[in-house]
Amino acid sequence: MIVRIMGEGQVKLADSHFAELNKLDDELLEEMEGGDSVGFRQTLHALLDKVRELGDPLPDDALEPSELILPSPDATLDEVRNMLSDDGLIPG
Repeated sequence: MIVRIMGEGQVKLADSHFAELNKLDDELLEEMEGGDSVGFRQTLHALLDKVRELGDPLPDDALEPSELILPSPDATLDEVRNMLSDDGLIPG
């Protein structure tokens, strides 16, 4: 799956990693619902770091359609809330 981190670029991520990423996504959703801005910021950074760690970066000139778009590391709680689906940022 091709994942875009807003403001950074794209990575190719194996589907096998999504169970691990969904745990962080669920944690992020709980923190957002509880208004925990400090926890939200830490978990957002942990999620993006894990995507960077597990994914293979695509060249900057690659024009692959992104199947998943994640917020930038400096996104606000409200900006991320607007990006959420019922499943959080990551489907499943």
